[in-house]
Amino acid sequence: MKKTIALWAALTAVALLVTGCTAEDGPVAAPAPTAPPTAEASRGAPAEASGGSSGGAAGAHRAPGTAGTRAAAYRRWGLKPFAAPPAPPAVKPVVRPPGGPVPVISEIPTREKIVFITIDDGAEKDPGFVTMMRDLGIPVTMFLTDAAIRADYGYFAPLVAQGHGLANHTLTHPNLRTLSQEAQRREICGQQTRLEQRYGTAPRLFRPPYGNWNEATRAAAGECGVDAIVLWRESMQIKNMQYQRGDRKLHPGDIILAHFRGPSELKGRTMTEMTATMLRRIQEQGFTVARLEDYV
Repeated sequence: MKKTIALWAALTAVALLVTGCTAEDGPVAAPAPTAPPTAEASRGAPAEASGGSSGGAAGAHRAPGTAGTRAAAYRRWGLKPFAAPPAPPAVKPVVRPPGGPVPVISEIPTREKIVFITIDDGAEKDPGFVTMMRDLGIPVTMFLTDAAIRADYGYFAPLVAQGHGLANHTLTHPNLRTLSQEAQRREICGQQTRLEQRYGTAPRLFRPPYGNWNEATRAAAGECGVDAIVLWRESMQIKNMQYQRGDRKLHPGDIILAHFRGPSELKGRTMTEMTATMLRRIQEQGFTVARLEDYV
């Protein structure tokens, strides 16, 4: 019996040294492989929420633990840790003046090497993406369409709890330029109400489907309490960025568009694989990711 206890104690000590689990660092989740998860593993990963608040303070998006545990979390997805973004500005550079028109933006005025990730629609609901966002602590803003998310509102609750931005992308994803101002108001205000009812917070940001808007859109968005209409400078495709500028480069403050898409739209790749590729493209150009709501 004593030999058994001694052997168990020795094995436990070895395990603690291998995983780096010490009283100072706190517990580490399982040993992380150096390669990104397979497509099957990504789809089957548990949809766990972090302890972040729905208010989403900037610090809530940094991966938890020491530099070592953070690096291990990134290795799980085949990535290197991002540099921490700068502290948010004391005065937001994009503000809707009281009673003024809603600003329309595709970038944030800044000299910092930061970009902002936005993800549209909500059709794909990959559990692995929830885990990935928890592991990496990178902020994103979700522009959700009710027609795409209503089959599973619960999927997005852990992402909201992690502190990611919740934003409006209409009820049914129409081309707003073909609608009257009143019809546009119903699409925008209706989704404002739906998202607040489901997730407890009213969105401040709005993106028109297809990026199509007119002055009636702007007026309707203002009536619905929107602070800014958000467009984009780059969009993430399956493996590469699509750029609007001729130099085909990221610029400080650029807003990047991605979508909740799965293998059927990504030629067999998962959403987590697409996201990992997007993050590598950002890092390759020397940028880090900041929280859009801290600047608008």
